[in-house]
Amino acid sequence: MADAANKPTTENNNEDASKKAGTRVFKKSSPNGKLTTYLGKRDFVDHIDHIDPVDGVVLVDPEYIADKKVYVHVLAAFRYGREDLDVLGLTFRKDLFLSTLQIYPPLPENERPLTKLQERLIKKLGENAYPFYFELSVGSPSSVTLQPAPGDTGKPCGVDYELKTYVGDSPDDKAHKRDTIRLAIRKITYAPDENIPQPTAEITKEFMMSSYPLHLECTLDKGMYYHGEPIKVNVSIANRSSKTVKKIRLSVRQFADICLFSTAQYKCPVAVVESEDGFPLNPGGTLNKIFTLVPLLEDNRDKRGLALDGKLKHEDTNLASSTIYDPGVSKENLGIVVQYKVKVRLLVALGSDVALELPFTLTHPKPIEPEEPIVTQPEVNPPQAVADTKPETKNTEAPIDNNLIMFDTSGTGALLADQDDDFIIEEFVRMRLKDHSKDSSEA
Repeated sequence: MADAANKPTTENNNEDASKKAGTRVFKKSSPNGKLTTYLGKRDFVDHIDHIDPVDGVVLVDPEYIADKKVYVHVLAAFRYGREDLDVLGLTFRKDLFLSTLQIYPPLPENERPLTKLQERLIKKLGENAYPFYFELSVGSPSSVTLQPAPGDTGKPCGVDYELKTYVGDSPDDKAHKRDTIRLAIRKITYAPDENIPQPTAEITKEFMMSSYPLHLECTLDKGMYYHGEPIKVNVSIANRSSKTVKKIRLSVRQFADICLFSTAQYKCPVAVVESEDGFPLNPGGTLNKIFTLVPLLEDNRDKRGLALDGKLKHEDTNLASSTIYDPGVSKENLGIVVQYKVKVRLLVALGSDVALELPFTLTHPKPIEPEEPIVTQPEVNPPQAVADTKPETKNTEAPIDNNLIMFDTSGTGALLADQDDDFIIEEFVRMRLKDHSKDSSEA
């Protein structure tokens, strides 16, 4: 009986906790505290035909800004050299995408409808909060980091995105550290909805002094894999030649095309399996077997230059996902193009080896979007009684919008409209300058 009495209380507590769950918002302030940037998320998904917009608000101190202006820009850059090598104004960096917006004082040509997140933030922060909105162009590069050597320091090479808020008289003014905010963001790609055909390949090798060839046929169980998922390779060998096959070696190789002023390709094995089970395979022999490969970053921590998914500070990452892009997009705008192939090699005694490759896609699974909840409003009076005392009004309630940032759509939002929105603020702490009045040359 006691358990039955306590059960409703527990359920009510869970419901109250879910109602109190807030919206996660990223916050970062300038060293002097005069600017604060609020951002709803730091990962922006490339859907091939469009990219999630970068939107948020900036809280401004008008008295400090005075007659100057506040700008926000999004920059995608490919860094191909260490920062400590930047000398005499030369930087080992290539800008791939740049968009700048003046948010204070606001310009009429930049006005656009506010997003739901911006409406809520401006309502909470007040009239000194100004919105920004960027649309990344289709074909923008994905965030990729090249794995540094164990002793390397500083910012790693690769393609990264930065959201920067700063004060100046013009967009090209040199920003002061004391009133500048830098936020690292990422552009990522999930698995496409289309079905990728099952990769298959075969090769027939003829040898001198042999009347018949050696035939190798390989097939992958599917064309797209998620990170950490095993790759099964079905191998079929028919040795009708006079040669002996000593053993087989299978490997997953990462191909990274570095697209700068000219394209260079780097190959790196990320998973290797070598087997002598069923070998040597003598003339006239056959073999049918399934081999399993699992490419993981944990097994490749010591390989410098390996392409990884772009990462944020204090967060781990994984092998770089395959670059999925429109064939009409120039590779030079992508910075780094990553592909994967399974290579199968037969080592032949007293003869040249036989090898073939099977390309596949390695990526992240697309998150499951939550189902749209059914909102039920309690009836205060029967409809017939209301019709006599109150004229019928058209229902203008906006439909529920399921975004990556979930808002209160439980039906209680209308009843709590006068209360402030609850935000889960995740603040990025940075070193503040001891003296904000120092000259910009020291910033």
